[in-house]
Amino acid sequence: MKPLLVFDMDGVLVEVRESYREAIIQTVAKLGGPRLTQRDVQVCKSRGGFNNDWVASWTLLKENGIDVPYQTVIDTFQSLYLGANEDGLMLRERWFPRDGLLDRLELKYHLALFTGRLRAEAQWALRHFGCPHTFDPFIAMEDVTVEKPDPEGLLKIRELTGASDLTYIGDTGDDLRAANGAGVRFIGIAAPDLPDREVLLQQFRNMGAAAIVDDINSLEEVL
Repeated sequence: MKPLLVFDMDGVLVEVRESYREAIIQTVAKLGGPRLTQRDVQVCKSRGGFNNDWVASWTLLKENGIDVPYQTVIDTFQSLYLGANEDGLMLRERWFPRDGLLDRLELKYHLALFTGRLRAEAQWALRHFGCPHTFDPFIAMEDVTVEKPDPEGLLKIRELTGASDLTYIGDTGDDLRAANGAGVRFIGIAAPDLPDREVLLQQFRNMGAAAIVDDINSLEEVL
């Protein structure tokens, strides 16, 4: 059996600062909160427990004295991200892997996906960017009962594949916490222009990331 590479999607395969993270900023503002910055969002993510962007938005509103129903936050966020007809902030996303990267990796590794996205939104991204590769298992938000940093998704992947050689590639402390909880190797991605990057780098180092790279296109150097 080939070794298994499990990818997170956001911040790893897809650039989402102008889509999901911008949706957090706009959701908070639209529901009466302050106009946050990308750094504010990164600081929130670095606190841990905010892999779910709806929860992050709701919490940031509460911390600014604004109490709105959680479902209102979800509805507002989704309307901004999806738009009226898949024409919202989702169209600002960019695909990270350069041509040939996943082809080369697929020769040596079995590829899987563990993302906090809704399955339909993850599938949309793969279609939108014309990704021809199969990620199997493909674990999305609906496939776990507890989201990251809980390791449930990685444990499911291990159970489904029987893989003993498994590496998870992620871009947050919660991704690494999930990997540690499942007892699997972790490679962290920390973009050079990420706000508050040093905090993320320190988290990766302190929690035992096997390697840290600037983006997925440097992955082969550390595998």
